[in-house]
Amino acid sequence: MRTVKSVREYQDCRDDINKGSTGFIPTMGALHRGHQSLIEASIRDCDVTVVSIYVNPTQFNNADDLDNYPDTLEQDISLLKSMGVDYLFLPSYEDIYPDKYRYMIEEGEFSRQLCGSHREGHFTGVMTIVMKLLNIIRPSAAYFGEKDFQQFQLIREMVEAFFMDVRIVPCPTIRETDGLALSSRNLNLDAGSRKKASLIHELILSETTDVQINGQLTQAGFDVDYVETHGGRRYAAATIGNDNKQVRLIDNVAIGG
Repeated sequence: MRTVKSVREYQDCRDDINKGSTGFIPTMGALHRGHQSLIEASIRDCDVTVVSIYVNPTQFNNADDLDNYPDTLEQDISLLKSMGVDYLFLPSYEDIYPDKYRYMIEEGEFSRQLCGSHREGHFTGVMTIVMKLLNIIRPSAAYFGEKDFQQFQLIREMVEAFFMDVRIVPCPTIRETDGLALSSRNLNLDAGSRKKASLIHELILSETTDVQINGQLTQAGFDVDYVETHGGRRYAAATIGNDNKQVRLIDNVAIGG
């Protein structure tokens, strides 16, 4: 596996990388089985697989959340090598944002709902970094997990709106045996919070109403941002933990039919 640390270096070798089909998985590190499933899909589908690791500060509306984001870079690199990834893109903030984030991608409707209504600027940061990475890598296909379904929809629609020549591939959510959706942030759950965390998935699968689920989660000790159903899919976001370390969890399931 070759590690590339600058945009210029990647651009210099991009034509050679993209001679065949290229699959791309953008990540913020702290890799888990969910990321592995995306990588496996790319390796299966494409001639070359590229993974990026970049903790993007522009998508964090909470400085503590950014500071507490897990850093497991050495383990991540070992995992990528063992899986047969061809290239790791590992850029710096200065390389990604030479404009100091003066230019950004915004969407005026869906990005302001659900997570967007509780995390100001979050999806602007997400769409901007994904646009930049897709322009740098220029893959044939890019792989995203359905756990972040709102993010997946926004990225897919962004690519369509800007006529970008890349296929956005959704991959199913990978879960623990108790139903908890895998997330890098799960590493920050204490034992008590981890035991409760799977309740989100259990309840959003139930036939109770969004309002009832919100109440049940609140009663169980969660600080609920939302439980809402849109377009045949139920979305939920809630925070669990103590004053020292709180972890925000999101999940979604298709309902009906």
